[in-house]
Parts: sequence; structure tokens; C-alpha cells
Amino acid sequence: EAERSCLTASAGAELSAKLCRRQDINEGAAQPRRAAVFNPYTEFKEFSRRQIKDMERMFRLYDSGRDGYIDLMELKLMMEKLGAPQTHLGLKNMIKEVDEDFDGKLSFREFLLIFHKAAAGELEEDSGLLTLAKLSEIDVSIEGVKGAKNFFEAKAQALSSASKFEAEIKAEQDERKREEEERKHRRAAFRELKSAFTQ
Repeated sequence: EAERSCLTASAGAELSAKLCRRQDINEGAAQPRRAAVFNPYTEFKEFSRRQIKDMERMFRLYDSGRDGYIDLMELKLMMEKLGAPQTHLGLKNMIKEVDEDFDGKLSFREFLLIFHKAAAGELEEDSGLLTLAKLSEIDVSIEGVKGAKNFFEAKAQALSSASKFEAEIKAEQDERKREEEERKHRRAAFRELKSAFTQ
């Protein structure tokens, strides 16, 4: 115990907690922690379902390594295709601006953070990330009222965002049903045409 306090005496509170946790793991005394699951729809409420799907589609398009990250070279290619090539240092600075886990690449959460910061006006005017957000064809204007004045306004806002979310899911389901109906109709027309030729 005295040894542990020596280890953590000079460290900050956060680092201290991490060191204690690591020591508990090494000694086999740590309780397993369930990893927090990232849910873009609950964490980035300012974006609609469709906007998040568009961002996810764009992320997958440029994640050529299919590893769930956009690394430096993939970001370089992305910026070139968007018509705003960056220097190597510029690309590194772009990643550093939103890289929360300091791994030198962008996860999907960090990618969404670019659009979150752009919509909130938290990016520098000459930032490559702001250029990326502007050129990406995804409208990131903030919807609805931020910071409701009182409980009732906050409650009304929560209800309206929930109903908007449900409406978007319903619209997606209706779209899938319509596409399925069209496929059935095309198959029936094809079978009818095929039977005319086989007689």
C-alpha cells in the first residue's frame, strides 16, 4: 500500500486512478469493466439519423483499409478527392485536433466529432477540418433549440427529437417496403414475359 501511494503521489488524479487500476489488474484484484458502447444517435443528438448515416457512408468510403479507422494516408486521399489537398503536417494537425485517444488515426466517433465541432463553430477558420466539413456535402447545420430555458422546454424538445427520430425510422421502413414492392412487381412482370417466350 505504501508502495502504491509512492507511485501515485506525484501523478495527477486521473493518472493516479489509472495506475491503481493497472496495479489491481496485475494483482488480479480488479473487477472487470464493461466497455462503453458508442452509440452515435444518442451521443450526437444534434444530427438527424439520415445525417449520421451519410457520415457513416462517407467514413466507410474513405476507410480503404476496412479497419474502422481513417489513418493519415486515407485522410490525405480524402482531402485530395474533396479538392482540398493538405500538407503532411496539415494532415497530422487535422487528426490531432479531434484525436481523443492519441492513436494518430480517426475512429468513427472522432470523425463525427469533426462535424459536431464544425456545427458548433469550434473549429479555426483556416482549419483543414472545417474545409473537410464544408466540402463533404453533408449539411451539418444545428437543428432545433440548444440549451432549453426551463424543464418544460427541455421536455418538449426531448419529445420532439424522439418523435423526429421515430419518423425517420418509419420513413426508412416505408422506403424499404416500397423498394420491395417494386422488386416483386418487376419479378412478376419478368415471369409473365418469360412465360410468353417459353410457350
